[in-house]
Amino acid sequence: MIKKLMLMAVGLLLVSGLLTACKGPGTSDDHAEGHVGSDQENTAVISPTHDDEHEEGSADHKSGSHGDNSHAGHDSHSDMHSAAGDNYKVDFSFNGPVRAAENAELTLEVTDSEGNPVQDFDISHEKLMHLIVVNEDLSFFEHIHPDYEENGRFTVTTEFPYGGRYKLFADFVPKGQGGMTVSDWMEADGEVAELQPLMADESLIAEVDGKEVELTLSNTLSNEEAILTFDIRDAATKQGIQDLEPYLGAIGHVVILSEDTEHYLHVHPLDGQDTGPKAEFVTSFPESGVYKIWGQFQHNGEVFTVSFAVEVQ
Repeated sequence: MIKKLMLMAVGLLLVSGLLTACKGPGTSDDHAEGHVGSDQENTAVISPTHDDEHEEGSADHKSGSHGDNSHAGHDSHSDMHSAAGDNYKVDFSFNGPVRAAENAELTLEVTDSEGNPVQDFDISHEKLMHLIVVNEDLSFFEHIHPDYEENGRFTVTTEFPYGGRYKLFADFVPKGQGGMTVSDWMEADGEVAELQPLMADESLIAEVDGKEVELTLSNTLSNEEAILTFDIRDAATKQGIQDLEPYLGAIGHVVILSEDTEHYLHVHPLDGQDTGPKAEFVTSFPESGVYKIWGQFQHNGEVFTVSFAVEVQ
């Protein structure tokens, strides 16, 4: 009898061991939660968050830390993506696939750190939002102004000249706050133009729309205040143009980007300027490297844009 009971106990132990081995180490029934996806509208891809610095004049207004430029495996027409600054986030989305040389409707939704839509904005340079668009080698530049609808929502229709990656900079001022710039990458379908490395210009004289523009800098040292002077002349007569018209409430408008697009400088003109032929702006380059400078001015009712590339030590 005792021997029979001992054999039964050994059998039970063997069955228990086999059941434990089948379940496997570390198995938990809770692992199935948290893997449910969500359906979203079909929009053009905006790459992972990539925030940049915003500088007003020579003061530094950093809106967020630098992020990763990678696509993180996204398809060319994927879901809406967001980019965030210190306290604000912008969702960039398109109403469908973005194709080169075709109109695309872009929506930008601005929310605060708690995810609430930002309702009120201060006017900056006569606009509630400035949107700067550049391509990877900074050969393409566009400065447009989305329309404000409500609840932090802006819309604008634009066009990308060829396929490839573009970076969008949303420049705005939440009411009562400092200037913010939130940026991110997107991609357009179509033939991709050959990209060229950005090289500093040997001559800082350029001709555009019948104007000859010469740029001089008080210095090209990083972390030092620099005065940028644009001397605007008639290309044919070489006479200074003295009847420039205000553009965005000032003698002109200047945007500067570092070669890697990590540093975005929104530059203010010096006070007390009127109608040319010289237009002066002040800034500070945050580090050494090559920078692209775009100056925008208005004459006879038309806005013209001139660009230069300079090397900063």
